[in-house]
Amino acid sequence: MKRSGLGVRAERHSQVYARGLNELESYLLDQAEATDTLSCGEAFAAQMPWLTTAQREEVVRLYATDRLQISRAALQRVTDRVLELQCQYSSRYRALQVRLLGLFVSALAVFVVVLMILVY
Repeated sequence: MKRSGLGVRAERHSQVYARGLNELESYLLDQAEATDTLSCGEAFAAQMPWLTTAQREEVVRLYATDRLQISRAALQRVTDRVLELQCQYSSRYRALQVRLLGLFVSALAVFVVVLMILVY
């Protein structure tokens, strides 16, 4: 059955919207993380009252930068693991499909043989 042009366009629009929403969500999460790291950097620098204003700003900046790098590295490790698991599960699913198809063909062959024996 052939899909109508309208259905294909609607599916493309749906994919574009989903991609846009994913990008927006990613941006918002990134901004929330950046805000959180700055807040934590401020709290960290507040523990050192002897710092000058410039030193304090530098400590906050370095703290936030370091924490963002750690967060991104952790996120990358999670992403890599998700892709690894996705590959593993896909290959297992394909192997299961092949086994089930083999079982079905074998059962069908046995059924045909039994049916032929009963008919003759």
